[in-house]
Amino acid sequence: MPNGSYLEMSFIGELQTKAIAVVGAGVTGTATANYLIGLGITPVVFDESEKLIAGIKSEQLLDQKIDLAIVSPGWKRTHPILQDMEKSGTVLMSEIDFAWKVKQEIAPSQKWIALSGTNGKTTTIQMVESIFHASKIRGTACGNVGRTVIEAISGPESFDFLALELSSFQIEWSNEARYAACAMLNIAEDHIDWHGSFDSYANSKMRLLNFSDIAILNADDVEVSNRSSSWNGKKVFYSLETPSPGELGLVEELLVDRAFVPNVEHAEVLAELVDISPAVPHNVSNALAAAGLARAIGISHEDIKRGLASFEVDHHRLEKILEKDGITWMNDSKATNPHAAIASILSQEKVVWIAGGLAKGASMEELVSRAAPRLQAAILIGTDRALIKSALAEYAPQVAVVEIDANSSPEELMNEVVTASVKFARPGDVVLLAPACASMDQFNSYSHRGDLFTASVHEIVGTP
Repeated sequence: MPNGSYLEMSFIGELQTKAIAVVGAGVTGTATANYLIGLGITPVVFDESEKLIAGIKSEQLLDQKIDLAIVSPGWKRTHPILQDMEKSGTVLMSEIDFAWKVKQEIAPSQKWIALSGTNGKTTTIQMVESIFHASKIRGTACGNVGRTVIEAISGPESFDFLALELSSFQIEWSNEARYAACAMLNIAEDHIDWHGSFDSYANSKMRLLNFSDIAILNADDVEVSNRSSSWNGKKVFYSLETPSPGELGLVEELLVDRAFVPNVEHAEVLAELVDISPAVPHNVSNALAAAGLARAIGISHEDIKRGLASFEVDHHRLEKILEKDGITWMNDSKATNPHAAIASILSQEKVVWIAGGLAKGASMEELVSRAAPRLQAAILIGTDRALIKSALAEYAPQVAVVEIDANSSPEELMNEVVTASVKFARPGDVVLLAPACASMDQFNSYSHRGDLFTASVHEIVGTP
């Protein structure tokens, strides 16, 4: 078929004939706009944030005839701008669906796998990528980690597999993309301010199963187990218990596969606990999910073991900064919700806890009640620190609490935090930054928060 004829029928070819808007000028929107520009298309770029460069204002956007709007994650369907655009006949499409339709043309044999959950997404998808490298498979992690999906598809490197880390925002918006396998790690309170309720948030997460051939599901998570019961696709459960036939699990010091084996009575070793670092419960669970995704697309047990053994956890995720005078200082700034913070705290014995920020509508009662026996003191910062203080007063009244006001620069604030922590920490304690909250009230990002904590520890506490 002549090339011109093909382009007339193709999605990419049709883009040339449309007036296109990119809604959101952040990382994803910029990557999408750059791809379109590379095709010779000049999109209209719109964003409301003053921190981002946006092409036009809302009233200018609505004055134009837009055929297709590619929407970045985080925009609500109920946003007045999007509703007005739909009323005027504009087709709204998520950046994931846009990337999928492009992929169908330029890399039709490429397969996608995906994972989501409240916590552990980045660590787990990076484990998958490490397994890719160990197996020599041409694959990469993308989405909410590393490069955007459209960059992974359209860049100079060719991939057979993409492993997507997906947020509830991305899943909520997507209807086109299909996955050879997906994993659901856990579901707990997060982004309630955006979704409006926990049920709405959880339902957005679980939509991912509807677009997947196989689902790798955390049997230890009640919400995941219960909410997946009505889905009729192929389910493979994993847990930290001895696996039944058809499951992945833990047998003494071994991570074991009884799902992707020739006979249900057989079992194969995926890895040993010594291969997982750190070998704390939630990270072992992450490794089982990553292994399940890898087995679902045919990667060998040997390659999975090599990939997990060579994986190093990312910065700001249970990162040991310093051990001095019997006190360990740890940065888990990426623990941006209560579910992540409790996993972090329960992985230690005695904790001087640094917490606070933007709670995003989450409650702190369960976190504090479960953490109470391990807390030696709490240093609280941020807009919603009163929520944590109130929960501590009710469930852990014995724990000393220090509140630090944000009357100084982020650097000075963190110096105050570390100075206060020094007064409480004793040999055997872990001083743990696990905020249970987002960071944007006082810092640029969770990584900015973690970097400043690390710098303050080295400046005030010193070196080993």
